[in-house]
Amino acid sequence: MEIYEQLREILNAHPATAPKAKSIDEILRTLFTPEEAALAVNMSYKTKSVSSIAKAAGVADSKAKKNLESMADKGIIYSKNKEGEKFYGLLPLIPGVFEFPFMKGGGTPMHKRLGQLWEEYHHDALGVSFAGQPTPLMRVVAVEKAITAQDRVHPYEEVKNFISDANYIALTKCACRVSLAGCDKPKEVCLIFGEIAEFLVERGFARKISKEEGMKVLNQAEEAGLVHTSNNSADRANMICNCCPCCCTVLRGRTQLKHPHAFEPSRFEAHVESDECTGCAICADERCPMKAIEIKDDVAVVNTLECIGCGLCVTGCPAEAIKLMERKQLPSVPASIKEMAAQVLQEKGRLDAFLKVMQS
Repeated sequence: MEIYEQLREILNAHPATAPKAKSIDEILRTLFTPEEAALAVNMSYKTKSVSSIAKAAGVADSKAKKNLESMADKGIIYSKNKEGEKFYGLLPLIPGVFEFPFMKGGGTPMHKRLGQLWEEYHHDALGVSFAGQPTPLMRVVAVEKAITAQDRVHPYEEVKNFISDANYIALTKCACRVSLAGCDKPKEVCLIFGEIAEFLVERGFARKISKEEGMKVLNQAEEAGLVHTSNNSADRANMICNCCPCCCTVLRGRTQLKHPHAFEPSRFEAHVESDECTGCAICADERCPMKAIEIKDDVAVVNTLECIGCGLCVTGCPAEAIKLMERKQLPSVPASIKEMAAQVLQEKGRLDAFLKVMQS
């Protein structure tokens, strides 16, 4: 099998998938040299030492080290420090191979071409394949200011807890807005936590910030009308993406591709107090990313089937006429990232392929 197709199949074994298409072949050829691809197909999503990867690939340790460092510096594989030694592992397409190369800002002819290819791939194959069947990998988290005190019952649904619980926070640019440039929303608003955050800072893709700075980023995102999204599990957050409906790969799964399981909405939906509504249309025209609100007879009306419970309409309403209320049918959030991944792999028929990669 040709080496780039072999690499694509390994990436496709991940819950995020990497479906076959002409665009992904060119993407992989752009990002990975032939030598790097030949090394990557001997890797796993579990990090391994240089010597074990070199042995599997049949190359000298020095040659493996050079190529592994090159790939890590490009943000197309992951590295971590363990007991004074570097370990390396594969990254999925999302979040990983797509986002990381754009986090330094792009701007080169290569980045421009990659942006075109990723957009083509999103429409032709990846957008639908990445979406849940039915369990999504990502979920919406309501804006903190939109949740009333009596509704604060699940810590994993309060975005401030993601910040307060993090032991390491990195701030980086939104790869979607860098690559697509579909709007003028702020770019440096993506928050990454934990070991991946440390990797991105070490390689120059992000900068370390304090918890206070993290909270300021959340406020900046809310003021700009960006939707908080995170991994669809209740145990911990790996990231907070602050998303716009015109550029974001996750949101566009609904706004453009119309996939019902592109992401999980929050457990809330917006409701309008008609007596309080002034019909200003700020919610409909400026705040709702899903166009789920319209003005009828000078009163805002919410299409709850389209509402994703982000809370931006609530915080943007000058009359305070909109509230978030719990849905009658609550979305199911997997208890852990591991449980979510297993569930998604089973639904997508990729569990055996993933286990084979992990055992290699």
